[in-house]
Amino acid sequence: MWGGNSGLPSKATRRGRPRFDPTTDTPCYPTPVYNPPVARPLLLVSNDDGYHSEGIHVLVDALEGIGEVWVVAPDRENSAASHSLTLSRPLRLKKLAERRFVVDGTPTDAVTLGIGRVLEGRTPDLVVSGINFGANMGDDVHYSGTVAAAFEAVILGVPAIAVSQVLGEGFTFVHAARLARVLTQRVLERGLPPGTLLNVNVPPGQPRGVRFTRTGQRRYTEAVVEQLDPRGRPCYWIGGGDPVWEPIPGTDFNEVHAGYISITPLQLDMTEHTLLARLAREAEAWRLEQE
Repeated sequence: MWGGNSGLPSKATRRGRPRFDPTTDTPCYPTPVYNPPVARPLLLVSNDDGYHSEGIHVLVDALEGIGEVWVVAPDRENSAASHSLTLSRPLRLKKLAERRFVVDGTPTDAVTLGIGRVLEGRTPDLVVSGINFGANMGDDVHYSGTVAAAFEAVILGVPAIAVSQVLGEGFTFVHAARLARVLTQRVLERGLPPGTLLNVNVPPGQPRGVRFTRTGQRRYTEAVVEQLDPRGRPCYWIGGGDPVWEPIPGTDFNEVHAGYISITPLQLDMTEHTLLARLAREAEAWRLEQE
């Protein structure tokens, strides 16, 4: 019979350690290591296509597992709203669901209200704008409400990403959503330099890969289109005609056209530093100061 009086040494005794007696000895457990709970990242999502667009809901679904996602978006489409703020009238903010809000203003208004009011003093770790229905490349970044929403976040000290899905055969938001999720995780891990954002354009169909790019150049074949209204009076549409892009290697359009996802870092500082340095050297020759 195996028991305490069997005469056989315990394994502990064989290793040179005294045998533990549960009736008299106090067990020695390892000191517990306290790991404080890690707060989930706070993410703010907006766009310029409006709250009811498909792209923003696909984006939210893709980001939900990463952090606490809040949405503050325009209540209607605001394409080409650029970086405009509404200053001539009060804004109305409406809660549609838990952490879901709409504002009767521009994308810039939405991000401003999201950070300044809706989040109640909490600063988001990242703002993600999109997914836009259509491209935001080259010169168009200056008109884009999607990019402007991201720029407003940067102005307010929050890193940001703008994501757009280019139209064409094989159109789907699936690949843009996947890239947005991965890029969000990378930015949360690695950060971005102050004053910068990432502008993403995803080609239609299955992407061939990812390219880091600079902005391209485009021109519209008809900048202004004149028509007649039902009463015979002339009216005008701006931005008519198809854009013509310059095939410049390394630009967003060129890489998207080749089937790659384009990621372009954009910055707030629009200073042309090379010319600034030259002007400083030539200040005397310009003779601009009053004599």
